[in-house]
Amino acid sequence: MSTRGSTYDVVVVGGGHNGLTAATYLAKAGLSVLVLERLDHVGGAAVSTEAFPGLGARLSRYSYLVSLLPESIARDLDLGIELRSRAVASYSPTLRDGRSTGLFVEHVEGPATRRSFRELTGSDDEYAAWTAFYADVAKMATRVAPSLTEPLVTAREMAAGVDPEIWSALVDRPLGEVVEARFADDLVRGVVATDALIGTFAGMHDRSLVQNRCFLYHLIGNGTGEWRVPVRGMGAVTDALARAAVEAGAEIVTGAGVSAIDADGDGAEVRWHDGHREHSVRAGHVLSNVAPWVLRILLGEEPEPATKPAGSQLKINFLLSRLPRLRSGVDPRTAFAGTFHVAEEYGALSTAYDEAAGGQIPGTPPGELYCHSLTDPSILGGLADFGAHTLTYFGLHMPEALFAVDQDARKLEAVRRAIAAIDVHLVEPLLSCVMTGPDGRLCVEAKIPQDIEADLAMPGGHIFHGDLAWPWASNREALRTPAQQWGVATDIDSVLLCGSGARRGGAVSGLGGHNAAHAVLSLR
Repeated sequence: MSTRGSTYDVVVVGGGHNGLTAATYLAKAGLSVLVLERLDHVGGAAVSTEAFPGLGARLSRYSYLVSLLPESIARDLDLGIELRSRAVASYSPTLRDGRSTGLFVEHVEGPATRRSFRELTGSDDEYAAWTAFYADVAKMATRVAPSLTEPLVTAREMAAGVDPEIWSALVDRPLGEVVEARFADDLVRGVVATDALIGTFAGMHDRSLVQNRCFLYHLIGNGTGEWRVPVRGMGAVTDALARAAVEAGAEIVTGAGVSAIDADGDGAEVRWHDGHREHSVRAGHVLSNVAPWVLRILLGEEPEPATKPAGSQLKINFLLSRLPRLRSGVDPRTAFAGTFHVAEEYGALSTAYDEAAGGQIPGTPPGELYCHSLTDPSILGGLADFGAHTLTYFGLHMPEALFAVDQDARKLEAVRRAIAAIDVHLVEPLLSCVMTGPDGRLCVEAKIPQDIEADLAMPGGHIFHGDLAWPWASNREALRTPAQQWGVATDIDSVLLCGSGARRGGAVSGLGGHNAAHAVLSLR
């Protein structure tokens, strides 16, 4: 290991994208920064991987789209990344009276979107409700988005700039109420609801409002809520951040599994093992890019199983020789260009939630498909010349508990049911379009919450490190210290959160890293 000494201004525990963001800001400000990463590479969930060796395609294996990363962070750190808009917002196939049809929504909504709503529902009423609802959501987003890179405001201050009816619908009452009040069509309701359930196991009427918070985060990015494809895959974001951190003067050590953080009044000592021997350094501040539940263990607390987060998703990566044809007759290059909703009618979402809450794999799992290669063919490598495509499936209502017993068998069954739900809308079975690798196996890779925990040390496989919080402070919340003001405080002054578990963390945003860095800089 090569370091400048045994003491640093800041040690960042975890080299995910948030840790790299924090390191870059701090190093650019002249602080000495050491980043310690357990794996042999940085990036955490924001990586590109040749998931199917020998074929050259590099998939965004875990995280897969970017919305919440503020343009200001990309400019501040001179990342030079390209985030490309998808040509289509979404296509949602469904069966009506035995007929295959669907709902098509353009990236920039126009006559084709209006026509699709009319053909599906029989009038323009649902489209009018759709445009009015998302206009209201946009008003909320333009109010909230600029605050994400500033010190926290209180709920009262945030609400003062929002129409009271919009605030009540999105913040005070379960989201299911407004969805059911504003929309009548089962599929339209479901398409709206899915943004509240991605990575979040809840019903639309859950009194905790965790579904409302998830919905808000999915729709406020840069004030537009647009989810874009990172050109050259999610790893391009990590590569740009790592390069910026090193150029700014930060040191990055991989293969460094942190085992303990001993904090005192003067800072903290961080201990880690490189596979051969133990090391330790002191730091004025430690920024934790690991989940808060893991951080408590590193600080010497006994793990509390009852408070451990639990994720809820099934991620499947496919490599296709061609896109499958649809029963509805829609061109697959159009249907798969955006978010392809599968079994996400409102009633189907509710049924799947009830089944999963009862311990059963949903009979018809709801999920979404993304074909990144239609927007960015570069991730295919040489396969782009042969009509190949990537396809990513993100399944909802697949909580960790479903796989606690007979994990392999239940995972296989969940994958089988997810593919069967997709096949309902295809002329040809999806697996008939899947490539075979040099090892003779189909190019299908599935990840359940237990796999996410094993691969990335995210407790319970929870992709947000725990339930999302409102991106503002409660009216009675203490905001005395910089760490509290930026939403990154722990019980120890010298240890701050900088990852998805920070207030306003979650997804690939860099917000946890940005805000932790600014809290540290506020003290200087």
